[in-house]
Amino acid sequence: QVQLVESGGGLVQAGGSLRLSCAASGRTVSSYSMGWFRQAPGKEREFVAAISTSGAFTYYAESVKGRFTITRDNAKNTVYLQMNSLKPEDTAVYYCAAERTTEQAMQFLRPSSGSWGQGTQVTVSS
Repeated sequence: QVQLVESGGGLVQAGGSLRLSCAASGRTVSSYSMGWFRQAPGKEREFVAAISTSGAFTYYAESVKGRFTITRDNAKNTVYLQMNSLKPEDTAVYYCAAERTTEQAMQFLRPSSGSWGQGTQVTVSS
């Protein structure tokens, strides 16, 4: 199990940028693939992006490809999500997740599996 704490959410205008951070704790954090998910009001939680253990491989949902970038710093046990060209439909609570799987398989992670943070709110105004 890994403990995860997200930060960096807030209110931003459409077209703006935000960077989310996810601080992880645990002795084997670097052996986990990491990912970001989001959940808008009245909708199911959806996959956003994932990154492999080394950071060499990434995977994105089509809706954010070209706008969002996921990175990780294993020395700091931290994963980042740089969000550019934000749209009102990006408004959601963003969750960080970790699991011992591939970055592509992270898209199938369910809230009942893996490790999850408490979430950080991102609101994009039009």
